[in-house]
Amino acid sequence: MNITGNTILITGGGSGIGRALAEALHAKGNTVIIAGRRERVLDEVTQANPGMASMLLDIRDKADIAAFARDAVARFPALNVVINNAGIMKDEDILDSGDLAIAEETVETNLLGPIRLTAALLPHLLAQPRATVMTVSSGLAFVPLAVTPAYSATKAAIHSWSMSLRHQLRDTSTQVIELAPPYVQTELRGPEQAVDPLAMPLADFIAEVMTILETQPDAEEVIVERCKPLRFAEQNGNLAAVFGMVNSQH
Repeated sequence: MNITGNTILITGGGSGIGRALAEALHAKGNTVIIAGRRERVLDEVTQANPGMASMLLDIRDKADIAAFARDAVARFPALNVVINNAGIMKDEDILDSGDLAIAEETVETNLLGPIRLTAALLPHLLAQPRATVMTVSSGLAFVPLAVTPAYSATKAAIHSWSMSLRHQLRDTSTQVIELAPPYVQTELRGPEQAVDPLAMPLADFIAEVMTILETQPDAEEVIVERCKPLRFAEQNGNLAAVFGMVNSQH
């Protein structure tokens, strides 16, 4: 992926990794469109970044995704990059049947949302001279956090789906990149995560991601150093130990 000269759509661009990535790519001279459900939050980001655009999107709503994709292509005909960043992460007690709603919402947001949006935009992307679909999985795709079983499972599914999508698009001009963050200082699981010293500072994470994208334009996966112990745990033969470490405080 070239990191300049693109028209980039980022879902979940109002906060956390999505916002930080949008701002970093905007600073590189790309046209950036952030999407999300909270208009006030999106407006705050665009006002802080003149020239950045925003669009409302409920990634859980199948009909809204279809209408959104049509509108996005009409408004931004040069659109050639979609970053499927929107996601939720909630603790679940599998023994509590009431938590089934959390699992269903998580699957709809984290897995069906990216699949539906990519499917809606893919005909347009395939018509571009060069295009990129970026998925956002997680280190937990490879070593699950047991208190967030649906989240971890959806990220494992996104990893698998990204591999298959990449293979099916191998003879096209559309590249598929998977970004797998480690534990990062955002508010994904709540305000305490944003100040947790065990989490990677957001600015450091984005800086490393941008360096990888700039120096490895053909990369299929973007894995920062902090995430490599999880990404390669099974390959390294220490999956059980890493799983125990990840889940030792829960």
